[in-house]
Amino acid sequence: MSKYSLPDSVRTAHGAKAPWLAIAGGALIILSGLLSWSYDDRILGDLSIRFYPAGIQIYAMLFGVIAVVLGALLLRRPAWLSPARGLRFLGVTAFVFVVWVAAAISYQSGGLINVNEGAYVALAGAVLTAAAGFLSPEVDVDVMAWPRLSSTVEILIIVVLMAVLLFTLAYTLEIDDGVIFASFLVALIALVGGLLATGFGAYLGFIGANNRRPLLLAAFLVAFLFPFTQDGSDANMSIATQILIFAATALGLNIVVGLAGLLDLGYIAFLGTGAYVGAMLSTSAFATVDIKPPFVVVMLIGAATAAVFGLIIGSPTLRVSGDYLAIVTLGFGEIFRLAMFNLDGNNGPSLTNGPNGIPGIPDLNFFGFDFGEVHTVAGIPLGRFSNYYFLLLLLLMFVMLVFTRLNDSRIGRGWVAIREDERAAEAMGVNTFGLKLLAFAVGAALAGLAGTIKAHVDTSVTPDQYIFLESAFLLSAVVLGGMGTVLGVLVGATILKLLPEKLREVNEYRLLMFGLLLVVMMRFRPEGLIASKRRQLEFHEEDEELSELLQAEHLQEAK
Repeated sequence: MSKYSLPDSVRTAHGAKAPWLAIAGGALIILSGLLSWSYDDRILGDLSIRFYPAGIQIYAMLFGVIAVVLGALLLRRPAWLSPARGLRFLGVTAFVFVVWVAAAISYQSGGLINVNEGAYVALAGAVLTAAAGFLSPEVDVDVMAWPRLSSTVEILIIVVLMAVLLFTLAYTLEIDDGVIFASFLVALIALVGGLLATGFGAYLGFIGANNRRPLLLAAFLVAFLFPFTQDGSDANMSIATQILIFAATALGLNIVVGLAGLLDLGYIAFLGTGAYVGAMLSTSAFATVDIKPPFVVVMLIGAATAAVFGLIIGSPTLRVSGDYLAIVTLGFGEIFRLAMFNLDGNNGPSLTNGPNGIPGIPDLNFFGFDFGEVHTVAGIPLGRFSNYYFLLLLLLMFVMLVFTRLNDSRIGRGWVAIREDERAAEAMGVNTFGLKLLAFAVGAALAGLAGTIKAHVDTSVTPDQYIFLESAFLLSAVVLGGMGTVLGVLVGATILKLLPEKLREVNEYRLLMFGLLLVVMMRFRPEGLIASKRRQLEFHEEDEELSELLQAEHLQEAK
């Protein structure tokens, strides 16, 4: 019996009602979308009109559709799905969603009396859906019973899912209201989490593993086509470019933390190193170095300089480990920031202009292509940030290639051995010190590459951009997404960069919400949102279903 289920006696007595409760709950939630949720028509996109659903009401109706589908699946009980788990997750998150919306309506309109009947109907539907999930008898997922489809159908499924992903990304960035954005986020978590809980997500992962190249191609096309969905919006593309910079830097940190297991709390200094190199070698009127090499050379110099700093900090400090290493790297991050303040010509060499930094960094120009100008492609204007977006996308692909190649190499296996047990790895002949030093150097070099581009995107570089909090966010992106994985870090970086931009209305509570998110994650999914199967087994050794899933994947690869 699952720890989240009711006693067997209760489920045996009332389990037959579960499908009908789910269908009834879903129907009520669908009906709620056609009713009025708020008396005040000035808030949350006007939820006062009946039979004309707005954004939040449409989100609720999606809850209902999924609940009805899962309830119908309970009647058939397919061997390769677990509708009960999906209904539990969907019902609980639907309840949270309705309570959140009702609280927002009450707060913005001046009282709970302004919450109309639609919200209460949705709340009743969410309770019925959750009850159906908890009353449903447990059904173990048989991964060997997964439907086997032709390659054409599997590729078509991948294309459809990627198209949905592209639409979702474009729609997400178009939401300006913070409360509506938070409501959409809860709805998205509920819908995706409900499907994943049924085992359908693992099946999609199985399809993706069978079609790695088409999956990578489809993912690249989604990323490439994203600027064409923004109609020249600089605001949204600015967020997208910052996400790519953050993701590329976090992947470099993932080598240090996720693969080698070295806790680095000063990693933002390497990004700052690359940014300052890019700024000092730029054609800015405030640049302090007279040499102006081509930008490709600047990128190499920035990566090499950051790598040297990685070697300098790594050589004396990697003889310590654990908490001591974290304290030393934290100190290095602060030393870098203070050094940038002091290299102003008064307290040290004139390199960084001290606290004023280096402003006025011009846009890049590759062979006559000006990144600062608007270019029209297929009738769609692509502004300044779109131009940098494509450049950063190429950089991110390079960083991903470096990470995956290293991860699959002998070096990567050595890093993992060090992470698991450094003394055992050293006893088996692994050069632990050399590999740890290499991890620091490679991770720092990748961050330096991202920093050289960041300097031109931001048009200025100042010391206060590289504070400890930024290092903490980078580390959190790795832990939240899933250490040692590429997709997990991309998801973690996107979440941690997108949420502050869209929730500016509650900016003073940002760190509080961030801390609560990490606490919840460490309690219910310590391996991260998208973790490697190895780390899942480390945190969930008792999970027999996961072991069976791994066996099924190995058998499929053997075939």
